[in-house]
Amino acid sequence: MSRHSSLRGSVAIVGIGDTEVGLLPGRGTIDLTIEAASRALCDAGIDKSAIDGLITSNSMVDPHMYHAELVAQTMGIFPRHCLTLAAGGAGSFAAVQHAAAAIATGLCDTVLISSADNLRTGLTREQAAAQQSSTADPQFEAPYGAPVPAFYAFIARAHMHEYGTTPEQLAAVAVTTRRHAALHPGAQKRAEITVQDVLSSPLIADPLHLLDCSLVSDGGAAVVLTRADRAKDFPRGGVYLLGAGEGHSHEHISQAPSLVASAARESGERAFAMAGLSPADVHFAELYDCFTPVVIVELEDLGFCAKGEGGPFVEAGHTALGGRLPTNTHGGLLSHSHSGHPGSMFALTEAVVQLRGDAGARQVAGAEIGLVHAQGGVLSSHCTLLLGRERA
Repeated sequence: MSRHSSLRGSVAIVGIGDTEVGLLPGRGTIDLTIEAASRALCDAGIDKSAIDGLITSNSMVDPHMYHAELVAQTMGIFPRHCLTLAAGGAGSFAAVQHAAAAIATGLCDTVLISSADNLRTGLTREQAAAQQSSTADPQFEAPYGAPVPAFYAFIARAHMHEYGTTPEQLAAVAVTTRRHAALHPGAQKRAEITVQDVLSSPLIADPLHLLDCSLVSDGGAAVVLTRADRAKDFPRGGVYLLGAGEGHSHEHISQAPSLVASAARESGERAFAMAGLSPADVHFAELYDCFTPVVIVELEDLGFCAKGEGGPFVEAGHTALGGRLPTNTHGGLLSHSHSGHPGSMFALTEAVVQLRGDAGARQVAGAEIGLVHAQGGVLSSHCTLLLGRERA
């Protein structure tokens, strides 16, 4: 077996669980993490005693030195493999790759990945501002006082300058995802919006308006993975990991090799190579959409359209339900929720829902292969997963 195919079809997601999202007063991060985990265990039809691997991401609101161990202690489980993973928004999908490797090498048999945070109710305005400033390079960025939206505004402006991308095309990203969120009963924002609504919303960091920016939310999600040959023993069967890849290009945006291209290209190429698939084989995508220009860059770098064609691709409706590549079918970070590190977990659980055929009004017809992609930092760390209804 080649190094590219070593994880292909080796593990399956057999349980998923989402908490409510949005404004959840009185709910702590450990509480939400365990609720998501419990829902995933219930969906998988197993008791917590079956879990021998645990991966979590730390909380931004209430961080702990040994986060995964604390979750295990609170749940009363005793895993053979226990890991707290930090890769920003990409961490959720990197965790799947770590879990698959642990299962494939015999470190454990059944892994629980659970992540939650309460950014909406857990941080004051001042604390949120401090969190944003902490991401900046202390020498080359922080002295200028730019918050996180400004860093993504650099990306938007660079793409506009290089390829002629328009504010209307950026807005089309938000409009499409909101249309999908309107079909999701658990989404934080469900009222449909127009391009003009986006362009008329308050300017946050030129050219990004409020509706170009992701939500701030409480909430969490979890998945259960096990060996692929065991999937048939679970009530819902399995959704199989076909490919996984990572790409890392920088830590701080001032040191990025490019403002219009990202290491999503490398992570995508590695995932497609492992799966033996190409972008043309993908039926839907769940992409990290912390800000609207990120979706355009990711669509290009992952190979769904040529460089510079991301804006017209979205504007033409190709990412909408019924289009060539339905994208962020649950509403994404822009409209479903964004609770920090766990934000991309909801994209993963949505992909499983789609591949099970359980998405109702937002179901992608004939969905057999889905791609999920997330990034951490400011286009810094990337992870791509390819999932399928069939093992190979």
